[in-house]
Amino acid sequence: METSNGSSGTDFILLGFSDQPQLECIISVVVFIFYIVTLVGNTTIILVSYLDTQLHTPMYFFLSNLSFLDLCYTTSIIPQMLVNLWGPKKSITYGGCVLQFFFALDLGATECLLLAVMAYDRYAAVCQPLHYTVIMHPQLCQKMVLTAWLGGLGSALILCSLTLKLPRCGHREVNNFFCEMPALIKMACVYSKVIEIVVFALGVVFLLVPLSLILISYGVITQTVIRIKSAKRWQKVLNTCGSHLTVVTLFYGTLIYMYMKPQNTISQDEGKFFTLFYTIVTPSLNPLIYTLRNKDVKSAVKRIL
Repeated sequence: METSNGSSGTDFILLGFSDQPQLECIISVVVFIFYIVTLVGNTTIILVSYLDTQLHTPMYFFLSNLSFLDLCYTTSIIPQMLVNLWGPKKSITYGGCVLQFFFALDLGATECLLLAVMAYDRYAAVCQPLHYTVIMHPQLCQKMVLTAWLGGLGSALILCSLTLKLPRCGHREVNNFFCEMPALIKMACVYSKVIEIVVFALGVVFLLVPLSLILISYGVITQTVIRIKSAKRWQKVLNTCGSHLTVVTLFYGTLIYMYMKPQNTISQDEGKFFTLFYTIVTPSLNPLIYTLRNKDVKSAVKRIL
C-alpha cells in the first residue's frame, strides 16, 4: 500500500527542512559543496599519508583514520539527504534508517575516542620528544585505534537496540534530515527514563572523559611549550597542536550541546542546524584545518604532484 507521499507503510518520512521550502534549495547547494570538499580533502589526506614515506608517523596514521572516519560518516548521511532535498519523496526505508542511525552513532563515538588518542600522541611528541618513537610504537598505535573503533561499535549497538525498541504508535515522521537518535527518541509515544540515563552515561564516557583527557594533555603541552626556546620548534608545535585543538572545539562543542542536554530542552529547528554543523561542516573543515596549518602535508602534496 502506498502513502500519499509515495512511500510504503513501513518507510520513515524525513521531514528535514520541508517546513522551510525557501531554504531547501540553498541548503542542498551548500551541502553538496561541503560534501565535495569533504570527499576531496579527506581522500587527499589518506592518499598523501600512504604515498609519502615521510608521513609514515603516528600522527598521520591517526589523521588518516580520522579522514576515513569522516568520509564514512558523511557518506552515510549526505547522499540520502540530497536525494530527499532534490526529489519529491522525503522517505527512507526502515532498514536504511536503521543503518544510517547505527553508522552515525558508531562513527561519531569512534571519532570522540580517536580525537583523545590524537591528543595523547601530541602530548608524547611535545613533552617526551626523546622517547616519542619508543612510546608511540606501531603496535600501540594500532591497538589505540582498534580500541576507538570497537568502543564506538559497542556504544552504537547499545543505543540502537534501546532506541529501536521504543513504541512509535504508528509515527513515521522523523523531524530531521537523517535518522539521528534525538529525533527517533522524540518519535516514541512513551517517555523512557532508561534511555535518558544510558545516553547521559555514554555521553560522559564518550564526550566528557575524552574531552577532559584532551584538556589535561593540552594543559601539560602548554606548560612545555612555554619553556621551549627554539622559535622554529615552538611554531611547529603550535601549528600541529592548534589544528587538533580547533577540530576538537568544533566537534565536541556541538556534540556536547546536542547530547548532554535533556532532549526536551532543544527546539527542533535549533537541533537541525546544530546537527547540520557537526555532520556536514566539521568533516569538510578537518582536512582544510590540518593542511592549511601543516607544512608537512603541504610539502608532501607538492612532492607527490
